Amino acid sequence: MLEWWDGFWAIYSSVIFGIGINAMLALSIYLTLSCGLLSLANAAFMGIGAYAAAMISMQTNLSFPIALLASAMTPALVALAIGMPTLRLSGVYLAMATLGFGEVVRVIVLNLDITGGPMGLNGIPQKTEWWHIALLLGITLFTLARMRRSKVGRAFEAIKEDEIAARLMGINVARYKLLAFVLGAVIAGVAGGLNAHYTFTIGPANYGFENAVDILTMAVFGGTSNLFGPLLGSFTLSVLPELMSWLKDFRLAANGLILIIVILYLPKGICDTTRLRTWRRRLDTNSSVKVQ
Repeated sequence: MLEWWDGFWAIYSSVIFGIGINAMLALSIYLTLSCGLLSLANAAFMGIGAYAAAMISMQTNLSFPIALLASAMTPALVALAIGMPTLRLSGVYLAMATLGFGEVVRVIVLNLDITGGPMGLNGIPQKTEWWHIALLLGITLFTLARMRRSKVGRAFEAIKEDEIAARLMGINVARYKLLAFVLGAVIAGVAGGLNAHYTFTIGPANYGFENAVDILTMAVFGGTSNLFGPLLGSFTLSVLPELMSWLKDFRLAANGLILIIVILYLPKGICDTTRLRTWRRRLDTNSSVKVQ
């Protein structure tokens, strides 16, 4: 039994670790979307957290928890600095501004000697264990679930539904938007720190435009109406490439086709509770008609 588990873990441990990291990233974008913010900066925040944690582990004798704390605080401070002027924008304009920020971060990292330039950082100590990811993912889920039912969560929902009406009700829209933006950066930064200490190496290419789109896709694919949606989306899009490895060169095309089908028939994600309730009512109605 132990031999079977050791063999399974040796083959699929990277996939399992990837699912956990992607779940945290999907939750980070879920948090910003829950306040109506279409941000593409989470990949950049992940990179900032990854580099901050990696440099602490490689250049100091500080412990791994300190490195993870830096991976949370560094992108939080950056998000606080850029969020104040940027969050006055909305919709596609905010997406373009945060996308530009991500490119600025990538170019800066690409040209700094301390970050290893184009080669990135190699030889990062492998300190991330499976329980680190499980624990931090659990804390993230617990915090977001409590927040969803709190005054803050209700304010986020009100801003998402109608920003003008929320402001008229006395909600400090700017403050709550900034809070969502900073907390999303914290979650993405911690995911970056965990990932850096598992993969041994990081580089500027790991946190570019494609990664920002992947993070957004995982959340939207699963659905952002509840916390289970981003988890389901991250799990599906992490496992799907492995399940379709037999397609070889056609794997990416198959992934794209599946995404298109989901968008066409489930525009609010595969975990759209409203659509699922409607389907269940129809099934119950058809079943009762057949019985009669």
